[in-house]
Amino acid sequence: MASATLILLRHGESQWNRENRFTGWTDVPLTVRGQQEADRAGDALWAAGLMPDRVFTSVMTRCVHTVWRVLDRLDRCWTPVEKSWRLNERHYGALQGLNKDDAARMMGEETVRLWRKSFTGIPPADAEAPAQLRRDLRYRRVALADLPATESLEMSLRRVMPYWHHVVVPQLRCGSTVLLVAHGNTLRALTAFLDGMPHDSVAQLHIPTGVPVVYEMDAAAQVVSRDVLNIKKKE
Repeated sequence: MASATLILLRHGESQWNRENRFTGWTDVPLTVRGQQEADRAGDALWAAGLMPDRVFTSVMTRCVHTVWRVLDRLDRCWTPVEKSWRLNERHYGALQGLNKDDAARMMGEETVRLWRKSFTGIPPADAEAPAQLRRDLRYRRVALADLPATESLEMSLRRVMPYWHHVVVPQLRCGSTVLLVAHGNTLRALTAFLDGMPHDSVAQLHIPTGVPVVYEMDAAAQVVSRDVLNIKKKE
């Protein structure tokens, strides 16, 4: 029997999604389409009668603005929102900023595919990234050793899991409806964990922007059921 609800939502389309660039921890805004996707996600939650008690998201602008728009559509702007760097997108290392097609031509299509889609593939590191991130006020309290220079999907999951177990799961065990707004790859990793997917199946997993996925959870925060909400297309 379900006792809590978890809603996973990838942020709306960002500018670099539109430009087909590796984004990672680069802070880029939503496009107009991304704003509309966030609005429609909020409308879908409203239609389904899903009102979050708590919201968790990353410290990236594209996620925070998605949360704002969703809560505005639900008329629940007062809902507690907690932001954490642990929910940030996977760090793509030296690939960040590159067009994905250009990277495939330069470095080899199969190599880039493994970096992007496999569970353990690690892109080339950006050795300067941790020090650069540490100068960002969002990460001033994060240990330098915890700031990534690159990440595989597996490494992203290891970053997310402490937050999942120590912050999100207690809310689910209390019977809350939790909205977790994050990124394509962090949600791929978390979805694989929740669904018990074998690692070699993760390459086929795609998380679209702006589409809520609803998990009903039992009292132990284990999955009872999973459903993808229908999004009304713009007329």
